[in-house]
Amino acid sequence: MAQPTSTRRGSANRQGLAGWLFVAPVIVILGVFMLVPILMAVWVSVSDWSGNGSPLASGVNFVGAKNYEAILGGRGLTGQNFGLAIRNNLYYVLFVVPLQTIISLFLAVMVTRKALKAKGFFRTAFYFPSVTSSVAITVLWLFLFNTSGVINKALAAASIKGPNWFNEPAGVLGMLWTKLGMSETGALAQPGLFGISTWQWIQGPSVAMVAFILMAIFTTSGTFMLLFIAALQAIGDETEEAAMIDGATAWQRFRYVTAPMLRPTIYTVVTLGLIGTWQVFDQIAIGSKGDPAKTTVTPAFLSYQSAFVDLAWGRGAAIAFVLFGIIVAMSILQRFILGNADATASTRQERKLDAAARHLAREKREAESSRGAA
Repeated sequence: MAQPTSTRRGSANRQGLAGWLFVAPVIVILGVFMLVPILMAVWVSVSDWSGNGSPLASGVNFVGAKNYEAILGGRGLTGQNFGLAIRNNLYYVLFVVPLQTIISLFLAVMVTRKALKAKGFFRTAFYFPSVTSSVAITVLWLFLFNTSGVINKALAAASIKGPNWFNEPAGVLGMLWTKLGMSETGALAQPGLFGISTWQWIQGPSVAMVAFILMAIFTTSGTFMLLFIAALQAIGDETEEAAMIDGATAWQRFRYVTAPMLRPTIYTVVTLGLIGTWQVFDQIAIGSKGDPAKTTVTPAFLSYQSAFVDLAWGRGAAIAFVLFGIIVAMSILQRFILGNADATASTRQERKLDAAARHLAREKREAESSRGAA
């Protein structure tokens, strides 16, 4: 016997109420420890709060977009510092994200090969730097890349004079431009985006930042390797064996079979890489504090320095929100690029399948015609 509509509605309402009661603690916790601080940070970014007392006190004034104009206008020391931070972090992203993605994929392919012995050992060894404290890794890196450290001694053994890694502000590309006869004159010396000159933009990462780039690749490749290992194991051996039967070489199997099936994992790795590289802070705070000559300062570290050192809390909060916008924009952009690539690849594959189907149908008709004529 069917229940009355009012009874069913009352039962559904009770279930909905029970559901809300179960999730209410989580909602309250997220609201208190996430939503409220974010809203307060928004207010701080548009106020002149000095860090003394409550940001909601009556003496705190609304200044509008003044803090944002100071960092985005490219005027004065504040704007130039932010421009240098964006330039440094941009080169950091451009080098770290592609290299860590390629290296982690290479490591995953290597440790999943059937012929490799002691796979567990190599997986643990490659992943170990990822679980080590970033503070410990940074201290180790300072020791290795010291002027008289292990890296420079190894270079000296190969008759190469190593640089003064964490004290060298010269850009690696700028050294090349100088050897080619270019200098900071004319149009290259004119202030450009964010108030810094074109010459400063094309300097590339400094030698000190290169050391941090190598450290990031060393510590993150193991984590992303695990993601690729899981994806490779999900593909299974049957797909590769079918490609081998068709006569595909190892490179062809990887390029036309494995790589396309890894697109979702590649998207995840690139997204996590973009977020992590734009948020780099602890290595800079421990290793260089933005020196030498502000060539290793990043937006995250500049936000901390503005708020906690210079006590310009509004400016520090504004930098944090601009950084948040950059991360969101970069994530959407790479989603758009990879999404279009997936759609293009799918369309191309469908066209190939349609062409193959038409070719088989034509051969079948020709064979039937030949038998009919005979």
